[in-house]
Amino acid sequence: MSPITVVEGRRLPLTNLDKVLYPETGTTKGEVVHYCTTTAEPLLAHLHDRPLSFLRYPDGPDGQRFFTKNVPPGTPSWVKTCEVPHSTSGPTRQVLLQDLPSLVWAANLVVELHTPQWTCRTPGTADRLVLDLDPGDPATVVECCVAAQWLHERLAADGLEVFAKTSGSKGLHLVVPIEPTPSERTTAYARTLAVEAARALPDLVVHKMTRALRPGKVFIDFSQNAAAKTTAVAYTLRARATPTVSAPVTWDEIADCDDPEQLSFLFGEIGPRIERYGDLHAPLLDPDRARPLP
Repeated sequence: MSPITVVEGRRLPLTNLDKVLYPETGTTKGEVVHYCTTTAEPLLAHLHDRPLSFLRYPDGPDGQRFFTKNVPPGTPSWVKTCEVPHSTSGPTRQVLLQDLPSLVWAANLVVELHTPQWTCRTPGTADRLVLDLDPGDPATVVECCVAAQWLHERLAADGLEVFAKTSGSKGLHLVVPIEPTPSERTTAYARTLAVEAARALPDLVVHKMTRALRPGKVFIDFSQNAAAKTTAVAYTLRARATPTVSAPVTWDEIADCDDPEQLSFLFGEIGPRIERYGDLHAPLLDPDRARPLP
């Protein structure tokens, strides 16, 4: 029989807590759930009002993985959901993680957490712009840092603040708070930035997804600004060989990075980082920090 835990008055069955999800580090499902509870404050803040897409990996990153946007079967009735419009299939319902019991429920499913750049209050109207910097082997996050610094300066020239985080995989995410803007216009502006970066740094950056162009270079993926696309949320665990996290980082850390290990953070390192820096992405939650696109 699965153990029952009570979280803020909600009874939750937690299954297979001793199951090893990350064999390389011996990390168990119980440790994954514990990480989510101890990181709940900033994690829930960045999830608030954003419909969830789940990448589930219940048997660990080496097992079956599947992506879902719909409300999973068996979702408790008290987990909030929202209706999300779709141009082809009609409206669907997606999960909102608004409180600790809902987050623990999701953690028990073993998931990566992905969100769009808009909230359920204004579907398709972005309040964030994101640039996903993805290195093609043998390039690494070190090369991403060079591209990120160029983009930082370019965005600042347009009066926009930029906040960075590791993807939790190989690259970086740059996130910009913006005044509410249709996703189509946000995507167009992001594409312009990617094209400019590729012209300014032709030996380093590509803006086209074509695989043949990407070895040794940094692909700037601007497409995640499309209304239907999602990006791994800050502080989510990733389904990688080790329990890495999409972790906010400072611009000093980016400037000083000369080894990929400097910007790879396991889940056990996140608590001490929050104690040291606070939530480096907290300004994204302040509407007064948002600026209009040029």
